[in-house]
Amino acid sequence: MPPSATSTTQAGDTTDVVPLRRQYLQIKARYPETILFFRLGDFYETFDGDAETAARVLDIVLTGREMGKNLRVAMAGIPYHAADGYIARLIGAGYKVAVCEQVGEVTKGKGLVERDVTRVITPGTVHDPAMLDARTNNYIVAVAIDGNLAGVAFADITTGEFRATELSAGDVSEAVLSVGRELLRLAAAEIVVSGDLVDTLPLPRSSWVPEGVSISRTEAWRWQINRAEESLLRHFAVDSLDGFGLTGKRQATRAAGGLLQYLEETQLAGLKQVDALSTYSIDAYMTLDAQTRRNLELSESSRGDKRYSLCSVLNQTRTAMGARLLNRWIGQPLLDIDVLNARLDAVAWFVASTERRAKVRDVLRSVGDLERLTNRVVTGSASPRDLGNVRDSLRRAPGLATLVEGLPGSAPLPDCAPVQNLLQDALVAEPPAMLGKGIVFQPGHASELDAHQARAREAREWIANLERTERERTGIRTLKVGYNRVFGYYLEITAAALASAERDRLARGDTSAALPHDYIPKQTLANATRYFTPQLKEYETIVLTAEDTLSSLEADIFRTLVLTLAGYAGQLRELAEAIACIDTTSALADVAIERNYVRPTLNDSGRIEIAAGRH
Repeated sequence: MPPSATSTTQAGDTTDVVPLRRQYLQIKARYPETILFFRLGDFYETFDGDAETAARVLDIVLTGREMGKNLRVAMAGIPYHAADGYIARLIGAGYKVAVCEQVGEVTKGKGLVERDVTRVITPGTVHDPAMLDARTNNYIVAVAIDGNLAGVAFADITTGEFRATELSAGDVSEAVLSVGRELLRLAAAEIVVSGDLVDTLPLPRSSWVPEGVSISRTEAWRWQINRAEESLLRHFAVDSLDGFGLTGKRQATRAAGGLLQYLEETQLAGLKQVDALSTYSIDAYMTLDAQTRRNLELSESSRGDKRYSLCSVLNQTRTAMGARLLNRWIGQPLLDIDVLNARLDAVAWFVASTERRAKVRDVLRSVGDLERLTNRVVTGSASPRDLGNVRDSLRRAPGLATLVEGLPGSAPLPDCAPVQNLLQDALVAEPPAMLGKGIVFQPGHASELDAHQARAREAREWIANLERTERERTGIRTLKVGYNRVFGYYLEITAAALASAERDRLARGDTSAALPHDYIPKQTLANATRYFTPQLKEYETIVLTAEDTLSSLEADIFRTLVLTLAGYAGQLRELAEAIACIDTTSALADVAIERNYVRPTLNDSGRIEIAAGRH
C-alpha cells in the first residue's frame, strides 16, 4: 500500500497554533494511516503530507494555510459534493480515507464547530455501489501465521459473507506460500495482519502478497487468541465458538478475530450485516499459483485485459449476483466431482429446455442485486429506490419459481410474498433516490403522513391561486406573488402600478384606501413594496412547517419499514443465492449452445482426453 502521509506537526505539539489546527491534529492522531478529509464549509480539506499526497494522486492544486504563529501548512481541497469520485480514486490507488464532518451546529460567532470522523473507507471495506464492480466480490482478508500453521479469514461487507480456514504446511515458508495462493484465489482487495508479521516472515512480501494489494497492520494484542475469541463471542452473542467450526483452529480463530476487530474499527455504522461465520477447507479447491492463473487467463488475459479472459467469454449472466458467482466458480475451481456434476446437470437441463431457458433469461433481466440490496437494508443504509428495487425483483420470484420447477439440485425458492406485499402496499411506483427528494409512500399507507401532505398541498394550492385572487381584489394586474428564504412569501406591487390604480379609483369617485386594509408592508424596494396579509402568513406557516414535519415523519416511517424488512434478511439472502445459481447455470447453457460446447465426463484418473477438440 502506498504510505499515507502523516502530519508534519505532531498531535501533542499545539503551541502557538489556531484552534482549528489543534482540532485537526487531535482527529488526525486517531487515524494516522488515512488520508483525512476534513470538512470546512463546502470543501473537504487535506493538510500536511496528506495534502501533498492528495494533490499528486488527484491532480488538484496544492496550496497553503496559516495555522499559527510562523506556521503555514500545506493544504489541498475538493468540493464536498464531488467527494465520492475523489475518494474512489484514492482507494483505487491503495490509500485509506477518513471522512471528518461538521457534526455540531454551525452558528455564526459561536466559535469552533464540533467535528468528528463519520466513516472510514479502505480498499477492502468499500460499500458505495459507485466504487464497486457489481460483478466481483470485494474481499478483505486477514492472515495469522505461527510456525507451519496459518489462519485465513475473509469477508465481503457488501454481502455479509464471513469465512475462515486454517492451513497446515511442512514449515513456515510453505505456510506463507499457501497463504499467498489463497489470497490469489480470493482476489483480495486488502490484507490485514498483526503488527510486524510481514517483516518477521522468512520470505519477502512479493513472494506471497499479490501485486497492488494493500496491507493494513493492527496492534499485535488484537491477535492474541483470548482477545480474538472474546471479540467473536461478543459480536455473535454466543457462549462458544464450537458452532462455527473453529474448535482446535487457533490460527483461523486469530485471523477471524483480528479481521472482525478491524472491521469494527473502520465500520462506524456497525456490522449488523456480518451475522454468521463459517469455516471451509482449502482442500476442496484446486491449488493454482500466480503463474498458472496468468497462463489460464481466468480473470484477465496475459496482457491484463479482462475482456479476453475466461470469465469474460463465459459471462452471459443477467444479474450482478450471478456474475459474482460465476467469477467465484472460475477463480476457485472445485475438486469435488459430485458437486461439479450437479452443476453440469443444471446446465444440461437448461440446454435441453430451450423455451424455459429463454423465459428464465428474460425474467432475470428485471432482477436487481438482491444480495447487496439486502445488505444495505440490514445496515440501515438502504434508500427508497433500493427498496423499490427489492420490491420489483421480488415480483419476478413467483414466475421464476414456476419456470425452474424440475431443475436438478434446485430446492423450491423461498416464499418472499409477505415482503413483496409489504413493499407493494407502502411504496410509490418509482421511489426517489433519497428521502426528501420526492414522494416515497403511497396514499393510504400512513394516515398521519397523508393528513400533513393534504394540509401542505391545500396551502400551496391556495398560495398558487393567490396572485389571481389578489389581482381581482385590488384591480392591479401587475401584482405578483413571490418568495425568498429571508422574507418568505409576499405580494409585490410596483410604485407605478399602485399610483395608476389610485388614479383610476379617484377617477371613478372611489375614495377608499388604495389597498385592502389587511395589506401589511413587509419590505420596501427602490421601485416597489412587498406586502403580506395575515391569511398569507398563516398559509406560509403551514407550508414551511409542513416541510420539516413531513421530512421528520417520512424518515421515521421509512426507518420503521427498513427495520421490518431487515427481519426478512434470511429469506432474501436465500432467494438471492438461489437466483444467482439459476442465472449462472442458465447463462452457461446459453454459452454452451452458442459455442457448441459439449459436457465433459469427469473422473479422478488424473488424465484428460479430448476428441475432436478446438483451441
